[in-house]
Amino acid sequence: MKMSLHRIDLPLKRTFTISRESMDCQHSLIVVLEHDGMFGFGEVTENAYYGHTLDAIETALYSAKPWLSRYIAEFPEAVWPDAEAALNERFALSALDMAAHDLWARRNGERLYETWGLSWRHIPTSSYTIGIDDIDTMVAKLQEMPGWDVYKIKLGTPNDIEIVTELRRHSDARFRVDANCAWTVSQTIENSQQMASLGVEFIEQPLPPTASDADRLEVYANSALPIIADENCQVESDVAKCHGLFHGVNVKICKCGGLTPAKRMLVRAKQLGMKTMVGCMVESSIGISGAAHLAPLLDYADLDGAVLLREEPATGVVIDRGQIQLPPGLGSGGGWKSSVLTPSPTTV
Repeated sequence: MKMSLHRIDLPLKRTFTISRESMDCQHSLIVVLEHDGMFGFGEVTENAYYGHTLDAIETALYSAKPWLSRYIAEFPEAVWPDAEAALNERFALSALDMAAHDLWARRNGERLYETWGLSWRHIPTSSYTIGIDDIDTMVAKLQEMPGWDVYKIKLGTPNDIEIVTELRRHSDARFRVDANCAWTVSQTIENSQQMASLGVEFIEQPLPPTASDADRLEVYANSALPIIADENCQVESDVAKCHGLFHGVNVKICKCGGLTPAKRMLVRAKQLGMKTMVGCMVESSIGISGAAHLAPLLDYADLDGAVLLREEPATGVVIDRGQIQLPPGLGSGGGWKSSVLTPSPTTV
C-alpha cells in the first residue's frame, strides 16, 4: 500500500465571509492510496478555527506508514479505532479514512454507498451558500446562482433580518440561515420569529459552542424554527449531548475523523429522532464526492463547497443546482485532474 500527499490551493470565485473569518483561497491536502494499480482519494482542508494546519496533518499521516497495509485486507471501519489512536489528529484521519473507503469500494467493484448497504433513494437537494457581504452583493451572489431550491445564508451581522428580508424579495426558494455562533439567546429567539415568516427552514448553530445547557435549552424550547448543531457536534459522543438541546445535527467529515464515524453519527441521530445533515468546508470535488455518498442517510445536505471555487481542479460528484449527481464509476467517483497534482508529492 502506497500513500501520496498532495498540497493544493483552491481559489474562490468571491471572498467568502462568515461571522468569524473571511477567505479568498482554501489550502487543501489530497491523500491518495494506491494498491495493485488502483487508487483511493481523500481530502482535508486546513482550518485555523479548529487549529489544524497542513503541516500538522501531514506529520500525523507520515506516522501511518507502519500499519498502512492493514487497509489491504481489512474494511476501513475495522481499522478506524486503531488509526484514531495512532494518528491523534482527526483532520488527518478524516482524509485517510475517506481514501481507504474509496479504495476499498473500487477494489470490490462497488460504489461507495453500496459498501455500506445503502440505496440511492430519497436523496435531499443541497443548498448553495451565500457568504456575508453588503446586502447588494449578497443579492448579486444569489442572482449569479439561479435555480437552486435551497439557499443557505451566512449571518451574524447587525442587520441580519434586513439581509433575509431583501433576499426574500428576489427568490421564493427555501432559505436556511447559519449564524456561526454569533447570536445571543434573545437574538436567536427574536430572529427565529421574524425569519419563520420569511420562509426560513431552520437556524444553524446560533449560539457559541461554550454556551450553557440552560441557554441552549431556552433556545430549543422557544425558537420558532428548528435549531441545527454544527460547532457543538464534532465527534460521535456529541450526538447524544445535542439530543434535547438541538433539533438536528450537521456532521462534517473532517471534524469527526472520517466517513466511518460520520455514518455512525447520522445513524445515531436518526435513532434519537433528530434531523440529519452533512455539511462541507470549501473543498474540491474529492471531499464532496466522499461526503455525498452519505446522502441516503440525510434530511438536509450542504455540499456546495466545490461550487464556490473559481476553477474546479477535480472530478467526481456534481452538485447541479442542488441536485447531487453521481458520476459513473466505482468508489466515491472522485479524482484529481492530472494537471493540478504536485509534480513531486510526498510518498510513504
